[in-house]
Amino acid sequence: MVRVAIAGAAGRMGRALVEAITHSETDIAVSVATVLADDPTLGVDVGLLAVGSALGVESVAELDSVRDEFDVLIDFTAPDATLQHLILCQQNRKAMVIGTTGFSESQQQLIANTAEIIPIVFAPNMSIGVNLCFNLLEQAARVLGDDVDIEISEAHHRHKKDAPSGTALKMGEIVAQVLGRDLQQVALYGREGVGGKRDRKTIGFSTVRAGDIVGDHTVIFAGLGERVEITHKASSRMTFAVGAVRAANWIADKDPGLYSMQDVLNL
Repeated sequence: MVRVAIAGAAGRMGRALVEAITHSETDIAVSVATVLADDPTLGVDVGLLAVGSALGVESVAELDSVRDEFDVLIDFTAPDATLQHLILCQQNRKAMVIGTTGFSESQQQLIANTAEIIPIVFAPNMSIGVNLCFNLLEQAARVLGDDVDIEISEAHHRHKKDAPSGTALKMGEIVAQVLGRDLQQVALYGREGVGGKRDRKTIGFSTVRAGDIVGDHTVIFAGLGERVEITHKASSRMTFAVGAVRAANWIADKDPGLYSMQDVLNL
């Protein structure tokens, strides 16, 4: 049995994770759930929050108080909270599945360094469909090369804090790497006013934050007379939750290392 701790279990993603694990046909179970110390759901059975029936797991505020009760932590919270959990998991040799986005370069390096001690799946998007799109982007970039203009658009709900999304940035990194470009040098995050001819080496990003959009991503390869668009649209957070549960099952018995969903899915 893989025992899983859910960080931020009272949130939208946390509840989706509890539901996904509860309905999983694999040998996995929620054994720990954390919420903020001032959250009104503190001490409430997380099963009642997520699936309407008790699971026998009451939410706690401090992960350290239940460090012996889980094997893998799934964390979709915020960078600062995730890094605190990272330290605790390192000290107690617990595996992690990190779906949090918005990390700085130095924070990402800290995660990579910690992965030398514990196994970590770190991915900007746990969706199986999105990770398939990552592979398709590699193929498209190799075939179309420098003969097209490349634009990446993404849309998320009004509460998402980081922009562009981690998934959009990952898509840009994949395309840039295939084409031998440095994304930091060629990324264009906004256009305004009167400009000159588009530089084909640039990779444009556009962002929408509105309503309850779960997550839409499109990469456009636009040439003369035709364009190729690779699009993924998520209609439910459950797609991310199911992927994260698959990652938790996979990472439970792995050696220390920094893994991606590409590794989990054998892509």
